[in-house]
Amino acid sequence: MKKTIGVLLGCMVLQQAMSQHHQAIQVNIDLSGKAQTIHNFAASDAWSCQFTGAWPDSKRNQLADWLFSSDTAANGQPKGIGLSMWRFNIGAGSTEQGDDSGIRDEWRRAACFLGADHQYHWQQPAGQIWFLNAAKARGVQQFLGFLNSPPVAFTRNGKAFATKGLCNVSPEQYPLVANFLKDVVLGIQQTTGITLDFVSPVNEPQWDWSDGGQEGCPYNNEQIHGLVKAVDQSFRQHQLSTKILITEAGKLNYLYAGEDKPAKGTQIAAFFDQHSPFYLGNCSHVYKALAGHSYFTTSPRDTALAIRQRLHTTLKGIPFWQSEYCILGDNAGEMNGSKVDLGMDAALYVAKVIHTDLTVANASAWQWWLAISPYDYKDGLIYIDKNKVDGQIHDTKMLWVLGNYSRFVRPAAQRVAVQLGGNAEVKDLYLSAYRNKDNSLAMVVINSGTSAATIEVRGKGIPRGGMRSYTTNREGNLQPDNVNGHTLVVPARSVVTITQQLNKINSKQ
Repeated sequence: MKKTIGVLLGCMVLQQAMSQHHQAIQVNIDLSGKAQTIHNFAASDAWSCQFTGAWPDSKRNQLADWLFSSDTAANGQPKGIGLSMWRFNIGAGSTEQGDDSGIRDEWRRAACFLGADHQYHWQQPAGQIWFLNAAKARGVQQFLGFLNSPPVAFTRNGKAFATKGLCNVSPEQYPLVANFLKDVVLGIQQTTGITLDFVSPVNEPQWDWSDGGQEGCPYNNEQIHGLVKAVDQSFRQHQLSTKILITEAGKLNYLYAGEDKPAKGTQIAAFFDQHSPFYLGNCSHVYKALAGHSYFTTSPRDTALAIRQRLHTTLKGIPFWQSEYCILGDNAGEMNGSKVDLGMDAALYVAKVIHTDLTVANASAWQWWLAISPYDYKDGLIYIDKNKVDGQIHDTKMLWVLGNYSRFVRPAAQRVAVQLGGNAEVKDLYLSAYRNKDNSLAMVVINSGTSAATIEVRGKGIPRGGMRSYTTNREGNLQPDNVNGHTLVVPARSVVTITQQLNKINSKQ
């Protein structure tokens, strides 16, 4: 029975190598085997957008097209990855403090709408505002604002990072932070016409955030409870539609376990168990989902699977958002975060992380960290020169393999079951399938092996023709092609999305 459920969830990594000369692997899609509903795919504007949003039009529009566009060229080539949500960094004011902020790298500082004159300046982070508008113009419909730190006007030490790992905002200031977030929602709405669908007031509360590397603030669960209650009250009083997303845990384990920081862990139970003193499930503006970050949990594979299986079991039906990821650390020797990699090595690693989060943890959202990076690190979808006024831009294969999901698996899509037929044995092949709200199918196939694989797609309600594939590999990015019948070759070291309009008779299945 456990084996059947595992197959139903579509987490398929098959065990032995298969030559491309062998017969086609039969892939069966079961539209009645339903899993989670997808909410969005996203990335954040931290930190480069404050500068690139003021770059020459040709550069900043290319950046925005790559990230947000769902348009296609005449030959069907997608112009961008069609992110369905944009994460906006609500700065704490370290930019205005300059060197006095204690944050050494000015590219990691962030401007605050609330100035030292106690007045709001809604065009203060002008580059970020430009990207908000660019996302909206290209069809993005979901927006989230996140705080790494409360505004410096409200912190204990007057800085945007903590002292000795202690929470940098006192309970007396919670209402002021809450009203600031309310004002930000209304100010952005008035300035851009965009309503933030979500606000995330706490980011990775388990870390100390005391080294001046960036804005940040630690919290324990009691402190999160107090701050979120204050934000909920403010949003309710002012009848905002914006929801509060919690908890943006620094790694997935803290959602279900205390580990080394018991006062900051076991967050599923802390905030959604009715018997918990920190219960937030009855707050009208708290979004009924939990967010965590996949950092430090992706290698080796058996560990990644065990963590996500336990997370899914512990959630007991509460939606889960993977709300921040890039390649950090050495990942058990499998992939090191240092040094830029524009090619397929890093991209295939990221694709497998996305697949595992979606098919084992049942993530409803999957979100990247830096959309645009100036660093020699595997933290960006796009890389730029570290130049505040202009520079070169470089897309990556990580951008485009995320696009294999984000461009074709749209909000309200439902993951459906995928099974293999026959006795085919393959290695390094990962498959998942999604039924969109418009009754189209998107199946994503990752082939991280060195040999091509031939697959034949079948299933009740799957038409005989009309399939189209989009391949990201060394040779191309979301390269479109028509599929002859049900059979196609998945190239070695590639990610391929197969799309098809389903039969109308099955639209209610």
